[in-house]
Amino acid sequence: MQSVLVTDFDGTITDGDFYILAVERLLKPEDLAPWQEYRAGRITHFTALKTIFAKIRAPESVVLDILKDMRPDPRLPECAARLKAAGWHVAVASAGCGWYINRILGGLGVDFEVHANPGRYLEGGPLVMEAPVDSPFYSQQAGVDKAGIVRFYQERGATVAYAGDGYTDYEAASIVPAHLRYARANLAESLQEKGKKFRSFSVWSEIVDSLLQPTASG
Repeated sequence: MQSVLVTDFDGTITDGDFYILAVERLLKPEDLAPWQEYRAGRITHFTALKTIFAKIRAPESVVLDILKDMRPDPRLPECAARLKAAGWHVAVASAGCGWYINRILGGLGVDFEVHANPGRYLEGGPLVMEAPVDSPFYSQQAGVDKAGIVRFYQERGATVAYAGDGYTDYEAASIVPAHLRYARANLAESLQEKGKKFRSFSVWSEIVDSLLQPTASG
């Protein structure tokens, strides 16, 4: 395995984040309080999302409509095929829930390696998210150790690129070379604050276009 793209999902492969859309449509503003607790350092990222998801009460069909509005990059299937043809392996590293990630990818016919927090949707709600405690990449903080996935491939001699948009992406992004570090939103802000260089992107397909340029690995 020569080249690996480790990528976040919500806000990176998709334009929207599941938890934000769920709060906007199904919950009350105060239901986002666990996120503020996480940002203040009082609870973990995993606990914040698990608590928010546990408040959802709606038919599954209503929640599945939210998945459509997460707006995955429309070029995702094409780009996945291009990466595969060029010898790139893609690993999704998400602190979100595999329940919706696998549905979105599967619905588009995209077969990526996925590391995310497992979950299930109960009839009428809620979305129950669990910690992947049996995974070699388990993290108490986010559920999934994104940096651990990057290191796993680096230690096996692969060229590793990383793409993300959030606070939980910082450590993973910081350990890949700057020319293979793709960021937007909160991740971009965090990297700028630390004086670390990166390549900005607005949609996921821009990352693929960049990686597949002849000079991308230079």
